[in-house]
Amino acid sequence: MLDIKFVREHPEVVRKNLQKRNDKEKLEWIDDLLKKDVEYRKSLQENQQMRQGRNTITEEINKLRKQGADIKAKVQEAKELPEKIKQSDEVVLDLKNKIDYYLMRIPNILHESVPFGKDTNDNVVIKEWGKKPKFDFELKPHGELLLDLGLANFEKAAEISGHGFYYLMGDIARLELALVQFAVELLAKKGFILVEPPLMLRREPYEGVTDLKDFETMMYKVDGEDLLLIATSEHPIAALLMNETLDEKKLPLKLAGYSPCFRKELGSHSLDTRGIFRVHHFNKVEQFIFCKPEDSWKFHEELLKNAEEIFQELEIPYRVVNICTGDIGIVAAKQYDIEAWFPRENLYREVVSCSNCTAYQATRLNIKYRKGEEKEYIHTLNSTAVATSRALRAIIENYQQKDGTVNY
Repeated sequence: MLDIKFVREHPEVVRKNLQKRNDKEKLEWIDDLLKKDVEYRKSLQENQQMRQGRNTITEEINKLRKQGADIKAKVQEAKELPEKIKQSDEVVLDLKNKIDYYLMRIPNILHESVPFGKDTNDNVVIKEWGKKPKFDFELKPHGELLLDLGLANFEKAAEISGHGFYYLMGDIARLELALVQFAVELLAKKGFILVEPPLMLRREPYEGVTDLKDFETMMYKVDGEDLLLIATSEHPIAALLMNETLDEKKLPLKLAGYSPCFRKELGSHSLDTRGIFRVHHFNKVEQFIFCKPEDSWKFHEELLKNAEEIFQELEIPYRVVNICTGDIGIVAAKQYDIEAWFPRENLYREVVSCSNCTAYQATRLNIKYRKGEEKEYIHTLNSTAVATSRALRAIIENYQQKDGTVNY
């Protein structure tokens, strides 16, 4: 979230940012947020004065008693003070909750290079790589091909787990493991530390990482527990340093997260998404960096370059897209997507999301670093390295042979 101090000092920047995002509802919040911020600071000061006044009144009563003076008025004042403090506590808490409600939902400040637009149609292609394969035969859907080759079982997975789950077997399962190992080793050579995070998070840290409104409809909850299955390893890795302050010398901290990811939302049920592309469970290697603010834009380009290198090594044609103001989420200040080429549908589909979240997540999670005598919020960045199910589909389609095999 945005630091309230930033909103207080730069309200016009926040308003212009909401206008860029075409977020009229939240634009209307700013005046009320600033008003409640003034009320909160005034009420908090009065609350602290009342708490300090308890000791003062006790001293005054003792002094009057020694002087033989009338203490009735002061005693009555002392009796009334706890109730006044209680009422003041409620006012302070109510104002704080209203301020937090706004701050947790007002989006990050966009970088100036984010293109203006309404939706995905306005995203800007900034690069294309690779030669698209030519075929003189009709390509089979990837799920059908996996079934024909005996490399997957969707029917039994649906029977025992539900639609959106799958069995991978034989060479395709081995290829998935190879993709994970390949990505992990590539990142290790670039200074990333491998992390296997918890697969469940409590609600408090999850709300610190992202706007649950964006994810809650697709997240699995554990009945009777304050636990959510993770949608991506980015989330528990971001929470790794929750409420901590790092020494400046320890930055940047580069982490490579490997984990299963769990999501309810399936989306389309077409021939081309039925299989292993859009599913309830998939495995992913994620890049994550904690760094100083002045370094984050450099690292954003580095994360993108790493992801590109993986798909270049896999020899999968792709393009890089700069996500527009109308399509970007509230957490990122700028986002690139890598979209791989899927020849059966004759289109590009997203396989990598690469975001600079600046201080937005760190403010929500209270992650800072020491800069001399001062403390400042860290910047966080994340990017897919490889989501194995999507990469597998890209490989299957781009290297499909006329005889129904995959030559890769």
